[in-house]
Amino acid sequence: MKVVILGGGESGKGAALLAKKLGYDCFLSDSGQLKAEHKDVLVRHNIRFEEGGHNFDTILEADLIIKSPGIPDKSEVMKAIRSKGIKTISEIEFGALHCQSKILAVTGSNGKTTTSALLYHVLKSAGRNVEIAGNYGYSFAGLLAEKQAEFVVLEISSFQLDDIDTFKPHISTILNITPDHLDRYEYKMEKYVASKFRITRNQEETDFFIYNGDDKEILNFLDQANVKASKLAITSSDYASGVKKKNGEDFEMRLIGKHNRFNARVVVEMARLAGLNDEEIAIGLADFESLAHRLEWVADVNGVRYINDSKATNVDSVFYALDAIDTDIIWIAGGTDKGNDYEVLKPLAKQKVKTLICLGIDNDKLKQSFVDTIPTIMETTKVSIAVSMAGESSQPGNTVLLSPACASFDLFKNYMDRGDQFKAEVLEYKQKIEKTTR
Repeated sequence: MKVVILGGGESGKGAALLAKKLGYDCFLSDSGQLKAEHKDVLVRHNIRFEEGGHNFDTILEADLIIKSPGIPDKSEVMKAIRSKGIKTISEIEFGALHCQSKILAVTGSNGKTTTSALLYHVLKSAGRNVEIAGNYGYSFAGLLAEKQAEFVVLEISSFQLDDIDTFKPHISTILNITPDHLDRYEYKMEKYVASKFRITRNQEETDFFIYNGDDKEILNFLDQANVKASKLAITSSDYASGVKKKNGEDFEMRLIGKHNRFNARVVVEMARLAGLNDEEIAIGLADFESLAHRLEWVADVNGVRYINDSKATNVDSVFYALDAIDTDIIWIAGGTDKGNDYEVLKPLAKQKVKTLICLGIDNDKLKQSFVDTIPTIMETTKVSIAVSMAGESSQPGNTVLLSPACASFDLFKNYMDRGDQFKAEVLEYKQKIEKTTR
């Protein structure tokens, strides 16, 4: 079988490795330039590839196309493939065809990574044979090229679900659905919702589907989704006063915020369905800390707490962050606006934010949105200045929160670069303050 992998990122590289291991005649094609480390892997495994453009003649000879999630159907290469009628699947689907593990799959607009990581940590802490992959950072197919496990936790995006046929998780969850990536779905929310619900498409009566029982988009689509799996709704009443054990006692947690109590409640139910008891679950919940760039504690300086939430690239993520903090906030936000509507943030901003520091090249929309809500608004294009401004604007007991609500590409490589620079500047600022107070 001739297999062509479109896209040479983490997903494409993993698909190529699995295809090679299975003995397929595989070829990888990327319209851009491959990362050096990915190219080295392909060369080391004798996998043919091209970069900087697509050779349509070679691609259209394929028996099977494995498409990386970032490649839209409207691209020229995909139009040609569809017109030729060549079977096209996602890397997630390709992995699922060759997976012997029980799949625990997590999707949603927000909270996927934290929930997936927490579920993996709980299972691992309980001594289970478990791996994690998908949108988390390591491709599903790449994992399967190396090993199998009893359980695989998969973080799944809507893009990855768009090209599945038989992918069937034993336990799935949709955490929430809010407007995101609508340009991919013809700006139609119903198409985006339908994409998320594909996670349930092949589940059977012996499988399980956990969903947010307070999410209007999920509830509105649930009837037409024809979910065959056993359904479990989690509502605010299930975690409002804490995440409970079966005996009514609270699980201990380091994660903060109502949204993380919901995420933890989902994990508890998924872990129970995977066979864990509450004593086993408690071990992992108690010592799990926030992931990098997600409400990540950086330092305390002069009684002021600095939090890195650089992964918050949309309004909903910022809402969760502002809601999670119970002190006065100096909020650092800004970047490349994705068509944000900041209206939903105004009540929280009015209640909690005393200073807004805009970190971006074009801050006009952000400033105008909060000019009547937040008493003090400043702006800069440098992280070091933003941190200094925040320090000068704060008092003991305050929280400095980097939670941008915007993409990072105006000033940074990505949200991780933004968060890393923020952390470095906070630690340098802390050293300066400590020197002056000695």
